[in-house]
Amino acid sequence: MRFGLFGTGHWAIETHGKALHAHPDAELVGVWGRNPERAASLGEMYGVPTYNDIDALIEQCEAVAVALPPDIQADIAVRAATAGRHLLLDKPLALTVEDADRVVAAAEASGVASVVFFTQRFQPNVTAFLAATAAAGGWQHGRTTAFASIFQDGSPYGGSLWRREHGALWDIAPHALSILLPVLGRVTQVAAMDGPSGMVHLLFTHEGGATSSAALSLDAPREAMAREFVFYGENGIETVPHGEYDAATAFGVAIDQLIEQVRAGTRDHRCDVRFGREVVTILAAAESARTTSRTVPVP
Repeated sequence: MRFGLFGTGHWAIETHGKALHAHPDAELVGVWGRNPERAASLGEMYGVPTYNDIDALIEQCEAVAVALPPDIQADIAVRAATAGRHLLLDKPLALTVEDADRVVAAAEASGVASVVFFTQRFQPNVTAFLAATAAAGGWQHGRTTAFASIFQDGSPYGGSLWRREHGALWDIAPHALSILLPVLGRVTQVAAMDGPSGMVHLLFTHEGGATSSAALSLDAPREAMAREFVFYGENGIETVPHGEYDAATAFGVAIDQLIEQVRAGTRDHRCDVRFGREVVTILAAAESARTTSRTVPVP
């Protein structure tokens, strides 16, 4: 499958580009980026042409891989889907429900396959754990603690303007929801509160009555960095394992699954753009809860 790569940052180079270049069933045919010099450098790295026009690259490929800020991603995804190109996107799908709806509508209208890359959901040991845990049932609560430190010297994400503006809610909460939702079910309402160091605390009610919580930060002290997902219920306490693969290898699994969808003619991937929209809807409700200091229903 011929892929066009959109993006030239660290994630585009070390995850998308590396995985596409190495994949036996994918061909990277070109690169587009907002920084022409970085795009040219990335194209040279992988021996592919650089495009100055988004639609020109879309025309040359069968699928797009997008590693760009969510608002820019949404626009490219709509243009690609409208042109009949399959979608390999990143979380969050968009920064507004309206933009997420536009992506879903374009994908459904054209019938293209889609995968949104929530890293842990493409780790085989994690997906096996989630399937077994969901099947066991009886879970009453889930807890996520994810304290990252990306704004320190040397971090490849320190210059990310959209992360600085939108923080852990939009960058880390999608990962948390990708783990909580398969086990506890749809979120029906959310409350939120801010803490120090850009921290955000979320409390979710799930369909059926289970609850979950998330404490998230992108700017935690290095000594306080932590990552843990835990479920509590009738069967005791279960902790989600850490993924066995690095990000590029996990992205290779996402490429596999997109190509499998296309070959099989199916459009029901568990992390497709519809799931991406569900996550954006929850994040938007959380943003509203955070600013109004009230519990907000999730439509």
